[in-house]
Amino acid sequence: MKSMKMIKKQAQAGFTLIELMIVVAIIGILAAVAIPQYTDYTIKAKVGNALASAGPLKTAVALCAQENGNVVTGCSTTGATVTSIPAFTPTKEVSGATVTNGTIVLTLATGIGTGVDAATITMVPSVAANGTNLTWLNSTTATQAAALAAITKNNITGS
Repeated sequence: MKSMKMIKKQAQAGFTLIELMIVVAIIGILAAVAIPQYTDYTIKAKVGNALASAGPLKTAVALCAQENGNVVTGCSTTGATVTSIPAFTPTKEVSGATVTNGTIVLTLATGIGTGVDAATITMVPSVAANGTNLTWLNSTTATQAAALAAITKNNITGS
């Protein structure tokens, strides 16, 4: 019979199976929440870049409207009356853009995300009654919720 002094306690040599399963479960839960949020974030960022790329076109339409007596009719990149609207250079997010009577239509590129690829963003200008403000109403064919929110975020709705 061995005495109590001779019995050695063995030190734990690693994690138990249950501890490892708990860690894997926690990582799985975090990933289930984080991946959709990351996808929404990247789509919002790409849509934001697409909207920003229309900035020079919006400025040109505003200048054209001012030169034409606060009327956007005739401010176009196509047709018989091509004005000083600059040609659009495609970007990573926008494959093309046209301006017709002040209305800007952006065609999104592919690779942005499901429900957004090859969608269009239409920006319709509205000249204020006093002729000093030009506001834009954005609409889209995109179906992804984060993209819709980003595109229509600054729409002015009124009575």
